[in-house]
Amino acid sequence: MSNVYIGYHFTIEPKELGSEILIAELGELPFESFIETENGFSAFIQKNLWHENILADLFILDNPEFKIDYSFEEIEQVNWNEEWEKNFEPIEVDGKCYVRAPFHEKTDAAYDIVIEPKMSFGTGHHETTHMMIQHLLETDVTNKKTLDMGCGTAILAILAEMKGAQPIDAIDIDNWCYLNSIENAERNNCKHITVYEGDAALLAGKKYDVIIANINRNILLNDMQQYVDCLNENGILFLSGFYTEDIPFIDASCTEKGLQYVKKFERNNWVALKYLKQ
Repeated sequence: MSNVYIGYHFTIEPKELGSEILIAELGELPFESFIETENGFSAFIQKNLWHENILADLFILDNPEFKIDYSFEEIEQVNWNEEWEKNFEPIEVDGKCYVRAPFHEKTDAAYDIVIEPKMSFGTGHHETTHMMIQHLLETDVTNKKTLDMGCGTAILAILAEMKGAQPIDAIDIDNWCYLNSIENAERNNCKHITVYEGDAALLAGKKYDVIIANINRNILLNDMQQYVDCLNENGILFLSGFYTEDIPFIDASCTEKGLQYVKKFERNNWVALKYLKQ
């Protein structure tokens, strides 16, 4: 295997949605690692799999809704652990939950979650993940059948199991997330998490007591009826991945389907909502 990589450094506006779409497109190419940066992310591909026009067919680069600039460079002998350590700080939520990489020291937090940061998105740094952890920390999920929809690195599924939830389904449409979620569940000695690659079509006929969906506004609105249909009576739905100004759209969709609003967390204009099915 070549030890020489080409590193692309992207700056993106708006960052979150643009990064999500761009990573999905790059994931169809032989890019193998992504590291979040302040204004975007860096992506790495082995030089022997790279060619000058490798980005030529990316639709988002021609989309006027996004401003994307990038540079690229050749990198010898990438030391991934060093890259992760430079870009991955452990996360602490409410003094109870600690999310760290294997190279960070173990803590005495009630919930000590170890994530292999092969890609720093979904490691708990994002506001939405932080708030969903807050929701879970104050919710009794003991023996509750739980769904982590759009699971990313499966942090929320892992925390749910640590808090006693079982069985747990974790679903993501992205192959990298699917594989990394399996690895992270094993790394945290989880016995009750089953990971699936796919979308809401996998939910047909399933029932849950708790559904966690941290995705984005459009997907949430599109799939909301399926979430509601899957929820048992008195089931809880946690929603995040959208901004404060999106609340009216999300709330209208939930309430018209019979869900009762319970609570919200807000963090840097991002929101995480809790609803109850009665």
